Amino acid sequence: MRQPWRVAVVGGGIAGLAAAVRLRDRAPAGTEITVYEQSGVLGGKLRTGELAGQPVEFGAESFLMRDPTGAESAAVALARRLGLAEKIVHPTVGQAALVIDGGLRPIPGGTLVGVPGDLDRVATVARPAADADTDGGRPLVGPDADVSVGALVRSRFGNEVVERLVDPMLGGVYAGRADDLSLVTTMPALARTARVEHTLVGAVRAAQAAAPRAPGAPVFGTIAGGLSTLIEAAVTASGATVRRDAAVRELTPTGTGWRLTVGPTRDPELVDVDAVVLAVPARPAARLLAGPAPAVAAGVGALDYASVALVTMALPQPRLPELSGFLVPSTEGLLIKAATFFTTKWGHLRRPDGLALVRASVGRYGEEAHLQRPDADLAATVHRELSAVLGTPLPAPVDGHVQRWGGALPQYAPGHADRLGAARTALRAAHPTLVLAGAGYDGVGIPVCVRSGETAAEEIITALGGSAR
Repeated sequence: MRQPWRVAVVGGGIAGLAAAVRLRDRAPAGTEITVYEQSGVLGGKLRTGELAGQPVEFGAESFLMRDPTGAESAAVALARRLGLAEKIVHPTVGQAALVIDGGLRPIPGGTLVGVPGDLDRVATVARPAADADTDGGRPLVGPDADVSVGALVRSRFGNEVVERLVDPMLGGVYAGRADDLSLVTTMPALARTARVEHTLVGAVRAAQAAAPRAPGAPVFGTIAGGLSTLIEAAVTASGATVRRDAAVRELTPTGTGWRLTVGPTRDPELVDVDAVVLAVPARPAARLLAGPAPAVAAGVGALDYASVALVTMALPQPRLPELSGFLVPSTEGLLIKAATFFTTKWGHLRRPDGLALVRASVGRYGEEAHLQRPDADLAATVHRELSAVLGTPLPAPVDGHVQRWGGALPQYAPGHADRLGAARTALRAAHPTLVLAGAGYDGVGIPVCVRSGETAAEEIITALGGSAR
């Protein structure tokens, strides 16, 4: 193989950029890394904008500080690698609420993504089914089985716990329904303990015990100045050549690697590389895989996605509760599914003039028709619903922004992990220098995407002959 290596990273989101940084750190000196981004903006769902003169997130807001084992998360480790550890800040208000019967009730503690480990603690928002979580003498889930989160929780705690606790929690993260989402992919820690424990309360407690958190230790963090700072630092550290507005339309295997067809059909550019990290969502990945790996393409392309809109408003001196925000069960009949009080939750964003930044999330899987409304209509509906939930008319916004994320959130049906495992096994066997990375495969959240990109980079390095460092 010629030296230096040439590696293409298709997709300039956080997974692709994490792969590029890892390649720079671990691949032989002189490796040529090129990031191809179809749009003109890097960062994927990490996008810091400006509203009323200050930075505000128009996409992902924060990251977990710890991974499921309790160790430092991949996002924190990447921030440290990029020299941003001292810029990590944490929420100053952590308590959130649920909208129940039109009013706000604090989210009870002791749950795992809404699944309770102590039934008494959730009684203020949901009534668990009486005596349903009995010990049947065998584990809740078989050794190789996957079920929907909703099916498992309904069978053990009843409908109200699902509808008032678990569904809004999962809806806030995935814009999906508990009855449709894979336990293994969305709640892997609970899936592991459910293969051992005989009751769901026992499985939740075991999962919590497996990843203990020091009292008072922060759960979430973000970067002062905005998460786009993380993106910019990753680009710099990777030393990659970045090609914006560069759509990769075709991947063709060659005798020694891959040929990329880049740009418009009437004037394509052909680029030869040794390896490719494919860090794009499942459907565009499937289109690129259709030629070299049609069976893999079919499996990958089956993943569906939900679309959301984020409506952010700058409100002059509103009366807001001392909460980080709230979640909305679908049974409440509201358009909004979640809200965040940015300038309450994050102390570093508070302003002396009392101007508040409030963001609401709109859009659940299967209800995309609501997102066809014009921006002004969405913003007006959000303002009206927020006022109703808070029980007081909010002042008119002095600034606002509607960010639409079409096809943004993967909907992992039960069996996703097995389907993905089979696809990756087939891809490694046929094309070891073509690797998938990103949320469509390994899960949502910044740490998961960072780890996915780094793992893809390590696979490429191994396939090309191993690290020289």
